[in-house]
Amino acid sequence: MSSDPWKTDQLDLDGYLARLGVGAREPGHEALAELHEAHVRTYTFDNIDVLLGQAPGISLDVVQRKFVDRGRGGYCFEHSTIFAAALQRLGYEVRRHLGRVGDPDAGTQQGRTHMVVEVVVEGRRMLCDPGFGMSLLRPIPMVDGAEDDYPPGWGYRLHRTDGGDWALSRRREEGWELAHTTDELEVKPVDVVIGHHYTSTFPGSHFTTGLILTKHLPGRHVTVTHESLTVRRPGEPTEHRGLLEGEVEEWLTALDVPLTPEERSRLLTRVRAIAGS
Repeated sequence: MSSDPWKTDQLDLDGYLARLGVGAREPGHEALAELHEAHVRTYTFDNIDVLLGQAPGISLDVVQRKFVDRGRGGYCFEHSTIFAAALQRLGYEVRRHLGRVGDPDAGTQQGRTHMVVEVVVEGRRMLCDPGFGMSLLRPIPMVDGAEDDYPPGWGYRLHRTDGGDWALSRRREEGWELAHTTDELEVKPVDVVIGHHYTSTFPGSHFTTGLILTKHLPGRHVTVTHESLTVRRPGEPTEHRGLLEGEVEEWLTALDVPLTPEERSRLLTRVRAIAGS
């Protein structure tokens, strides 16, 4: 019986790497950056299965069937679960972290509903964030005040809060925007199960009340919701507008979301109901 509570031995590593179009390499900064970017560019960030009522769990075997077998994306708990498992199988030193999305000083209470992955490479701690709406394309050093500008025009900054958490911000036209704060507490599989259950079932969760579908495309990042389209290009003004009739279906094709005809039909019906409510 495996002593690994994350059961990473269950991962079809070859299948995962084949989906990403990369090979297994010795652990190192360049190999980690390649894997991170390949993952983020391959999979969508989305809550489609939540809207379809078919988010059965967050165990590695469930996530693997979705990501490796079907080529589907998902949201942070799923992305980080399979990414962390792959890193461990490749020989990296890995820790999982939970965090809170948004600005903790904004006056609203936030649960630990985001998951990131820490990797230690050559003695250096690196923050990997493969499952955020507009994810980092490559890891950022876990050093107070670290900044990255990749690709040029998309800036990210990581700093320590007064409470010892890690705050990740991204540069927007109006200045820095806090994306999330990550703590140093130990994470166990049951913590991820609880976070996933809340995020995917709680009536007040934004994942249960509207569509979120995003992906990094060459030269741009696209976000589609049930009511709007946002396109960001490095160093250029953000394009944001309302959705046109039938545009959700067009973006499902453009972003290469592998749904069955029945799933696509049910999703479009659900999105129309949400948009009309």
